[in-house]
Amino acid sequence: MRLTLIGGDENSHPEGSPTIYRTDRESWVVQGWDVTDQEALAQMNIPTGESCVEIPDRMIKFFTQG
Repeated sequence: MRLTLIGGDENSHPEGSPTIYRTDRESWVVQGWDVTDQEALAQMNIPTGESCVEIPDRMIKFFTQG
C-alpha cells in the first residue's frame, strides 16, 4: 500500500497527529488519538484486526478527493 499525505493537524504539536493519508487502494488511513474510553468502545463492535482513532472536526476539510 502506498500512502499520500493529505494533511496534518496544524494545531497538534510536536507529534503532528492527527494526520490524513490517501492510499493507492481507493481508501483512507487516519492517524489519530487512541480511543481508550471503555464506555465509547462498548458502543462499537470492533472486529479482531481493526481499531479506531479519534480526530477533531477540523480534520474533515481533508476528506476530499480533489
